[in-house]
Amino acid sequence: MKKIFYSFAILSLLFTSCNPMEDIYAELDAKESVISGEAVYTLTDEDYESLDLSYGNFSNLDDAKSMIPGFLSNKYQAWGRESLATVTFKLYAPESTERSLEVYTVSSADYADAGHTYGNFSRDTHITDFLDSKYPNPANRLLVSLTYKYYSGSVSTFNDGFLYVNGEWNKVQGFTNDEYTAMGEGYPNFSSEDEALSKIPVFLLDKFKFDDKQAGDIAPIMYKLYVSGSTKSYVANFIFDGSTWSEYNNVKDETIKFGHDGTTWVPDNTIKYTLTSADYTLVGNGNYGNFDVRDGKAEQEESVRLEKISTILLNNFPNDAEGQKYIVTYNIYNGAAGIWSLAVIKEGSEYVKQ
Repeated sequence: MKKIFYSFAILSLLFTSCNPMEDIYAELDAKESVISGEAVYTLTDEDYESLDLSYGNFSNLDDAKSMIPGFLSNKYQAWGRESLATVTFKLYAPESTERSLEVYTVSSADYADAGHTYGNFSRDTHITDFLDSKYPNPANRLLVSLTYKYYSGSVSTFNDGFLYVNGEWNKVQGFTNDEYTAMGEGYPNFSSEDEALSKIPVFLLDKFKFDDKQAGDIAPIMYKLYVSGSTKSYVANFIFDGSTWSEYNNVKDETIKFGHDGTTWVPDNTIKYTLTSADYTLVGNGNYGNFDVRDGKAEQEESVRLEKISTILLNNFPNDAEGQKYIVTYNIYNGAAGIWSLAVIKEGSEYVKQ
């Protein structure tokens, strides 16, 4: 019985002496369980419902920045530090629509009184000077539907809107008589709002074909509508999605990148970047295409690798703004080939470790 007892005691001692290692193993397991992922995602109608956003959009950017992290935590539960998600969502961004309060056609006498002997304007300042003279005390948001002649190589007649906002006139593009004809109108106006809103988006593709319009651009457009025996001018907003125009409904797409900081998701501008052969060559590591991190070797110290990575990023992306972040993946050799990464941020004229 004594032998059995001693054996049990010895075994108990062995198992007890192993307990400190369990903490180490648990720590290693925790590190290995962290999964880093990257996603590009657009919120769906169902997603807005799950966020209790019955209108299918965020009312402001602050709401989006505070609510989307929780959504990402639920969607990507296994992802941890260094994960990235680029999220596109709908944002309520109202644009005013206007109805003209003044309709005016510049007369020959107006041009003469303003010193324009050829009977036309030839500079934009000529138009705003005329408006200041014609409307010396305009109410805020006064919209003038103005028909005028303009010389730019040849004389053309335009009908544009001029909206007075906070002390200055803002031009709102309209259509010429020829453009109304091109849209199939017998007169320089539309006969119904539905007709205007269906034809204008199609015509804007031609009207702005030489302009550098980007997806998300919003264009206020003035058009004339024949209503109850008289012609009135209206302003509507149209949005470009990169290929087509459509009536703007006060909701536009916004995109924010989020990064996981190890605890939660936060708005982030991090870019993931993997060093190329040219990058290694740039910093003198072109022969093997890696950093040698063995004891006593050139890139053993992280500070050396950081300096070389900073040199590479400054060379490749000279126009990066202050605060731009990168997670840089690079090859290493420590007796065997491996892949490591380093998170950096631009501060002044260099990149430093995050």
